[in-house]
Amino acid sequence: MAMQLRVLTADDVSAALPMADAIAAVRGAFGQLAAGQASVPLRTQLPGEGGTALMMPAYLPADRGLGAKIVSVFPNNPARGLPTVTALVVLLEADTGRPLALLDGTRLTALRTGAASGLATDLLAAPGADTLALFGAGAQARTQLLAICTVRRIRTVWVYDAAPGRAQELITELAGRHPIPADLRAASTAADAARSASILATATTSLAPVFADTEVLPGAHINAIGAFTPQMQEVPPETVGRARVFVDQVGPAMAEAGDLIRAHREGLLDPAQLVEIGAVVLGQAAGRQSQAQVTLFKSVGVAVQDIAAATRALRSAEEQGLGSVVTL
Repeated sequence: MAMQLRVLTADDVSAALPMADAIAAVRGAFGQLAAGQASVPLRTQLPGEGGTALMMPAYLPADRGLGAKIVSVFPNNPARGLPTVTALVVLLEADTGRPLALLDGTRLTALRTGAASGLATDLLAAPGADTLALFGAGAQARTQLLAICTVRRIRTVWVYDAAPGRAQELITELAGRHPIPADLRAASTAADAARSASILATATTSLAPVFADTEVLPGAHINAIGAFTPQMQEVPPETVGRARVFVDQVGPAMAEAGDLIRAHREGLLDPAQLVEIGAVVLGQAAGRQSQAQVTLFKSVGVAVQDIAAATRALRSAEEQGLGSVVTL
């Protein structure tokens, strides 16, 4: 029997998965993960020439979502005119294993990563938080901005990138595009951005903290999504040490997140105090405990996010007739 696959391009994925839907999908995925219902084998990392490829499978019974993502992270790609992160997602029928779809995983990764920060912001940021500092101005930064503005009425956004032209490009592209406010400003320094914000989002490939602990306002919420290896770091260890820290999954976070590893090494972080975001979704753990508390969501990415988002995107695409059906 011939095999038919629905192929969704990056634009198809965006059309099929509005950010609010992506946030809902990720919320359900983290809830299933915290409840012990999801099957998520450890990701496999394969070193390449100047980067890393990762194989990330997952099964979510409540979504009937079964599949895997192959994602590559090659930091030198922008110099070649290529994105740092590229990926493909394959979905299988849960009860037969029959391949169903192939999705552009690069766009899906950006959407689901943004959605995780949107969820964390919804659960953890102070209710009146209305100013955002965005560190980095690449593809991931764009979906961080969209997701945070989806769950909070943001008034002003400060954008800082080590390459000032990139910050201005993001501002020109996105200022005033609903739900993003018109007031997007390029920060001249990272410190200026951090000191101006009640929500901070880091989406860089930095090897050193992108702001200082003293620049973080009382009551701020931080989404840190860029440092995904032990060598990388975006958040000062002092900030990690005094914040209430939430993660997508404790094991991978402590194995991969340089921000947390360094703070632990310096005696500033007890891994036993980490809170998985899914426990907050299920009401098993508290979120923000005071108005002045600094909260930090550190995400290294879990395959349940990809499979939940991809499954929802596929169902929407089928309803809307999006994508191309290919017979193999």
